[in-house]
Amino acid sequence: MQVGFKLMAETFDPREIVRQAVEAERAGFDFVEVSDHYHPWLYSHGHSGFVWSMLAAAAARTDRIGLATGVTCPFVRYHPAIIAQAAATTAVLSEGRFTLGLGSGERLNEHVVGGGWPSVTIRHQMLREAIDIIRLLWSGGYHSYEGKHLTLDDARVFDLPDVPPTIAVAAGGAEAVGIAAELGDGLFATEADPDLVKAYAGAGGSGPRYGEVPLAWARDEESAVESAHRLFRFGLTGWKVQAELPNPINFEAAASSIRTEDVRDAMACGPDVRRHLEVAGTFVDAGFDHLALINAGPDVDGFFEFFANELSETLRALTAS
Repeated sequence: MQVGFKLMAETFDPREIVRQAVEAERAGFDFVEVSDHYHPWLYSHGHSGFVWSMLAAAAARTDRIGLATGVTCPFVRYHPAIIAQAAATTAVLSEGRFTLGLGSGERLNEHVVGGGWPSVTIRHQMLREAIDIIRLLWSGGYHSYEGKHLTLDDARVFDLPDVPPTIAVAAGGAEAVGIAAELGDGLFATEADPDLVKAYAGAGGSGPRYGEVPLAWARDEESAVESAHRLFRFGLTGWKVQAELPNPINFEAAASSIRTEDVRDAMACGPDVRRHLEVAGTFVDAGFDHLALINAGPDVDGFFEFFANELSETLRALTAS
């Protein structure tokens, strides 16, 4: 079991994100993942730094901890050739500690370049082509590619790591699970859904399985619930909403009906180790072996101390029931 920490680039400025990566390593986490957003989810979040700059700085200031995008859409806002180069450079800078998390994106971030927002069917086709292009460029030498949606013209990535980064593909349904098993090296998910893991294995997937565990630590439960509602209520709107809305104002409206009671029921809130283990255990029972903890509490350094002194050992000891 590996345990990581989700760096929420929408709720902290870039320098703080890098500082948290350093502190996560000190607290004993195995990896950190950073969201790749152009916009924050909510206006109240107030931040959305460039992920590749933050990863480069984190790579320079850490020695052991794994780094990952959680996750990048490698088309529309980006071209996969740029992601191939960015990921390769990050892997070189981190001396092989980088994992490239890929997904089919959210309209929130991708519409900004004016290229339209394709249907999910088209996005999955584009994701397939993007992974093909990235792997071509990681194989060395010059390459061209002519797909249905994406093209590459006589391109080469010159600085490549000794071993290509692991590609973990985000999935919330059968089509994306198939892409993860066929073209990826691992699975990435935000729900403790055992059917996803079973489908991944059934399609031939055998790599690491990343799951994001929502929690909010504070010294008292009410402070944790209030902070979680303020920072993470958007997460309870569901993936179909999260993928389709274009701007933070839309998420403010969509999340306006989420109550503090809803957050309390959905997340582990407060100082009780047992409650945090209960929520994390649903992911372990579902078959995930890499748990990325998302802390929506008000005190990140207090959470790091809590993790190191009270949660880490028992969390790593969890086994499927």
